[in-house]
Amino acid sequence: MRKIAESTVRRLSLYLRFLEEFEEQGVATVSSEALATRGGTTSAQVRKDLSFFGSFGKRGLGYSVPELASRLRDILGLGKTYRVAVIGAGNIGAALVHFRGFEKHGFHVISLYDNDPKKIGRKHNGLVIRDQLGIEGDIARDPIDIAILVTPASAAQELVDRLVKAGVKAFLNFAPLQLRVPDDVVVKNVSLALELEALSYGLRNR
Repeated sequence: MRKIAESTVRRLSLYLRFLEEFEEQGVATVSSEALATRGGTTSAQVRKDLSFFGSFGKRGLGYSVPELASRLRDILGLGKTYRVAVIGAGNIGAALVHFRGFEKHGFHVISLYDNDPKKIGRKHNGLVIRDQLGIEGDIARDPIDIAILVTPASAAQELVDRLVKAGVKAFLNFAPLQLRVPDDVVVKNVSLALELEALSYGLRNR
């Protein structure tokens, strides 16, 4: 398959959210115009995004909501359950462990880690906070697919190096640091500062 731009993948995720809302409302079919309106784009962009992955819908009839939602889940790899570890049990890490949306889309948080002795052994949403020192042994016994890093920048790279050696291939990184990983490892960065700056720009130029 040709390389698909990250912006396209993000729009597919948005389309899926909208389709799930339509399903809950009992809507059977939806047009590209309706998806475009919800996503703040154009119907031509919706059709182009979907065209990368085959033929969808029928001209004049629109898309079957359950069928398109199912196809998008398959395209986005949501047909399986992913095992997730959260590294860092501060405010953001604890909030992520309690986020119910993960389970809905197949992301099962199985473990929570920290290096603070005062936090280790406590519970968040049924998970006992584990010591980061033992993470390699835990992964050997109970592998994970994705690690969410909510750590200081000073600790992030060393942790990633350890986790990559332990076999982890995907990271969601909240640390303010550009991580160095092998080519076969996927990293997505979340920068709250960048998002706030984008909001600031929007306010200033609205």
